[in-house]
Amino acid sequence: MDSHRQYEQRVVWTVVDTGIGPLLLAATPEGLVNVVFHATEAVRDRALDRLASRLGREPVEAPGSPVLAEAADQLQAYFAGRRRDFELPLDWSLISGFNRQVLRELASGVSYGTVVGYGDLAGRVGQPGAAQAVGTAMGSNPLPVVVPCHRVVERDGGIGGFGGGLETKRKLLALEGVLPEPLF
Repeated sequence: MDSHRQYEQRVVWTVVDTGIGPLLLAATPEGLVNVVFHATEAVRDRALDRLASRLGREPVEAPGSPVLAEAADQLQAYFAGRRRDFELPLDWSLISGFNRQVLRELASGVSYGTVVGYGDLAGRVGQPGAAQAVGTAMGSNPLPVVVPCHRVVERDGGIGGFGGGLETKRKLLALEGVLPEPLF
């Protein structure tokens, strides 16, 4: 196998500092495959082990990889308030079925500065009674922030759950102007 083919098969990763703490970014040749919140060393190592077993390839640290460098630039611009949409190739291989369908609809149909209810999102993919399943899909989102699960909220105005923690969800919604900035 020549070195170019080998490079094409790699899973690459880096950690970037953001307005919500360090994020682990991982990519395959198809695109960004995983974003992980609170990427301390321990969290990062667990996430990389999970990725290796799910993708069958050992992730390699490569911050200069074109997809990771572009993702890092777009995330920095997003947190600085200069970008509203991500334009990145995405690898959806960590998620399938209903969850993938819901997350794709979320990525394409719920824009910056807006929110959608769990039930409304279920209706958009033709499963109006599946609000709870939408919650499960949000919890399994391998690409948070880029695929904006923070924009999904409860019908009664509650903020809903969030894999990155409620404080992180509030910060993202405040950044997008949906909520007032947290007082502390």
